[in-house]
Amino acid sequence: MDNKGKIGVTTENIFPVIKKFLYSDHEIFLRELVANAVDATQKMKALASSGDFKGELGDLSVRIELDSDAKTLKIIDRGIGMTAEEVDRYINQIAFSSAGEFLEKYKDQISNIIGHFGLGFYSAFMVSEKVTIDTLSWQDDAKAVRWSCDGSPEYEMTDSDKTDRGTVITLYIAEEDKEFAERGRIQSLLEKYCKFMPVPVIFGKEQEWKDGKYVDTDKDNVINRTEPLWTRKPADLKEEDYLNFYRALYPMHEDPLFYIHLNVDYPFNLTGILYFPKIKDRMELTRNKIQLYCNQMFVTDSVENIVPDFLTLLHGVIDSPDIPLNVSRSYLQSDANVKKISGYITKKVADRLEEIFKNEREALESKWDNLKLFIEYGMLSDEKFCERAMKFCLLKNTEGKYFSIDDYKKAIEAEQTDKDKKTVFLYATDAVAQYPYIEAAKNKGYDVLLMDCQLDAHFVNLLEMKIENSRFARVDSDSVDNLIPKEEKIRPEMSEQDKSDLDVIFHSVLPEGNNYYVTAENLGENEAPILITQSEFMRRYREMSSLGGGMNFYSEMPESYNITVNMQNPLILKVMGAKAEAFAGKTVEDPVKDLPKDATEEQKKEAQSKKDAALEERRGELREFAGKNEILKQITDLALLANGMLKGKDLSDFIARSRQVVADAYLK
Repeated sequence: MDNKGKIGVTTENIFPVIKKFLYSDHEIFLRELVANAVDATQKMKALASSGDFKGELGDLSVRIELDSDAKTLKIIDRGIGMTAEEVDRYINQIAFSSAGEFLEKYKDQISNIIGHFGLGFYSAFMVSEKVTIDTLSWQDDAKAVRWSCDGSPEYEMTDSDKTDRGTVITLYIAEEDKEFAERGRIQSLLEKYCKFMPVPVIFGKEQEWKDGKYVDTDKDNVINRTEPLWTRKPADLKEEDYLNFYRALYPMHEDPLFYIHLNVDYPFNLTGILYFPKIKDRMELTRNKIQLYCNQMFVTDSVENIVPDFLTLLHGVIDSPDIPLNVSRSYLQSDANVKKISGYITKKVADRLEEIFKNEREALESKWDNLKLFIEYGMLSDEKFCERAMKFCLLKNTEGKYFSIDDYKKAIEAEQTDKDKKTVFLYATDAVAQYPYIEAAKNKGYDVLLMDCQLDAHFVNLLEMKIENSRFARVDSDSVDNLIPKEEKIRPEMSEQDKSDLDVIFHSVLPEGNNYYVTAENLGENEAPILITQSEFMRRYREMSSLGGGMNFYSEMPESYNITVNMQNPLILKVMGAKAEAFAGKTVEDPVKDLPKDATEEQKKEAQSKKDAALEERRGELREFAGKNEILKQITDLALLANGMLKGKDLSDFIARSRQVVADAYLK
């Protein structure tokens, strides 16, 4: 046989297209060729199983042979091989794959035919200047065929001297791709793509270090395990099997918290094992830890289109022949199957967590701190998961006790329901820094949650929407009585002038650069003279904007603080008494008020100018008074110190002033 012709393609020259556009990564060629060899081997097994082939199957390994000096790479299988007619049909007519019709005929005997596209073979030309095929069909009286092509549309078919069943594909590696003629490069690619293929893949011999160099041994270098854990029945496996598999996949990671074995065959095929890794205090959004396989052939570790975003934090493997892939098998296409698979995985994860909540509550509580970031992320990003998670999500209080959301609400609603009939969930983000506020709340009989997760600013918003008649308040966002007001408060009786004076006095002793809102309250004579808090609304939204979420304008605004002055505290009474004494008889004249109704615009402007000058003069005198009042300065600095806001020179001055106060008290 001697046959020459042109490959049946619709373009003048498909090879530049293959090299540049068909595959995203040149290394894919090896995966495609090995996959074809595995397909051919699986078909051979199917023929034997069906009784169509009655001979000896013999060795069914796929072998990879590399000659680095000659820059040739061979992929050898003992599968079904091809006749001349089949070579012409499946190789010369690009994109006409035999897998579809073969699957239809032998669907009861075989389930893992990898190739579906017919273009995989031509990926060889991405790295080769020439490719040959030597093949002999399994069929009786078949003749061996050699096919050869140098990367142009022209090919040559001749008789081959091949005597055993199967196919040998020989790649003559191009100079610009000579990296693929290196043993280490081929070894790494085989380990990446073929480590779990269902047919033994052999690359040369195992090597050992001897006399200062690596030398071949007599033992085949088998790349893969043909029966990975996810292909086995869960009933046949122990927990140690799952842990050992995880350690093999991720040798540098701590053991996982939990695992889920996926196994479904309707309405789609899906197997796999997913692990919950430990997530530390900081949000380790290290994705690409789930490996996607198609009938045990590695496809990608970018699974964003297969699983919901929050589940990309999991580790493990997913294997499905029903996920549609493009010709390079590197990018996923969106269709109904993908959405069904995504929904199924979400449901299985929720099922497993609910099962643990019901049957292994202590185990869940012991691992919750490493799990809660994942749960919160899922609840914030996936509505269906959120609905399920409201049942098994745990809340932890500052004493280290865990509660379900429903149980916690029932536990606090008697004491922590405000005058508006809303249950108030108090929480702290730092049990040490917010200790005084936590203790003040506990002294009132209130319980405080510890919410120190990065996502909690967003999460409390979600919970407020999900839990009826509820409100969340950080324990340091106001005085304890204002956090859960039981009745309308009686505010201090003050004139507008006194309120204005109070504002000026405190602004003059507070650090610059922030917004301060000074208010007078009756908090009790034994409570602190000054309470510095941040608005729950503003602080929460600043934290949310720092994590993203379309609210960046909050992070650009100056910090805002509420300065609550306790008008019943003896020290405040002393300061305000000194102020009243210093300003006795001094009032701000208001010439605007005394203007006649028919005053001219010029007269109005002159009167307003006099009033503004008088107000500024009084503000100046108030600032001078505040600067000289040591009690005012000391109690303000104490409040700033309690909030971590006293720094630099102000802190140094406070320390020096405090030493003097101690010396005056004890040494005189």
